Amino acid sequence: MESFDHCIVGAGVIGLAIAYKLSQKYTNAKILLIESHPQFGCETSSRNSEVIHAGIYYPESSLKATLCHQGKEQVYDFCQRYNVPHKKIGKLIVATNQEDISTLEKIKNNAAKNSVALTLLDQTDCQKLEPQVTAKAGLYSATTGIIDSHSYMQTLLTLAQQQGVLFSPNTKFLQAEKKNNGFKITLNTQDGQYQLQCRSLINSAGLQAPNIANNIDALDIKHIAKYHYCRGHYFSYQSRAPFSHLIYPVPSKNTVGLGIHATLDMSGQVRFGPDAQYIDSIDYDFNDHNQAARKEQFIAAIKQYYPDLESHKLQPSYSGIRPKLSAAGEAAKDFMIQTDNDHNIAGLINLFGIESPGLTASLSIADYVTNKVGHL
Repeated sequence: MESFDHCIVGAGVIGLAIAYKLSQKYTNAKILLIESHPQFGCETSSRNSEVIHAGIYYPESSLKATLCHQGKEQVYDFCQRYNVPHKKIGKLIVATNQEDISTLEKIKNNAAKNSVALTLLDQTDCQKLEPQVTAKAGLYSATTGIIDSHSYMQTLLTLAQQQGVLFSPNTKFLQAEKKNNGFKITLNTQDGQYQLQCRSLINSAGLQAPNIANNIDALDIKHIAKYHYCRGHYFSYQSRAPFSHLIYPVPSKNTVGLGIHATLDMSGQVRFGPDAQYIDSIDYDFNDHNQAARKEQFIAAIKQYYPDLESHKLQPSYSGIRPKLSAAGEAAKDFMIQTDNDHNIAGLINLFGIESPGLTASLSIADYVTNKVGHL
């Protein structure tokens, strides 16, 4: 039976980053990265806003705040070093009515606790920065950016493979049995079932992480996270981008996420989204019975800060699903990175609820995991 030092389940951006970091730190380690899809990054990692976040909103000292702050700098450095397309274009958070101006102050104060400096802008300043945007006031984040996430993931994989990481797509994790020296893993490959041994098992399967955890024999059910799938839809805008920065509304108290914002991709195309819709199962379908009403909701939300929106140029684009640990109506929860300190299973690391800012924090999450593996 073949033996590996580390087996990583899930080749989204987090699994890829972990494979890269592990292979850099432990150059002689034998590392296997498996993915159930035909290629890497098919789910949450490729169905998001592709934003490099500054770390503005997260609670002080949370994993999201800490790892976003550390990860942001690493991602920018990585992109420059390996020529991954990215732009530090900045972000404008806008208050479209008088009541939201006080919220801007709260956001600014929270960002400062996370070592993020924001500039408070008055109506005139906002107008100068973004003439097409209607705002009573705004906050400007200079360190927010955008990234070509596919290029980033491809680079992570290439660097990991150059260090000897074995990438196995079309490979489904079936089960893991705890052994004295690690785990006995059973996989389903294109050539049939395959068994191997590994010293450490890293569950970075994103939306599938609880399902993977359910098939690890020694793991008590109380340590398996319960997910609340939250689908977000994106609309593309069939026109030249009216903005040069990312535009975010002040988050509403009664909504999940940061509201329907405007982002740009590397080609300069603008897209709007996401909204937030809790669903019972993984389903990316855009063409449900709510499609017309959804577009009207998008139009109403966007026109709050971009009144000149030409509604007919707004077209359905794609949807993504966030693996939330919080149910509808609950406060957002932090990343959950479980080690043997939590479940008493040596060699097992589970990553649950890695939603935004997971892309930004990917390299620092990988550092966190790599350091834990080092203590096994």
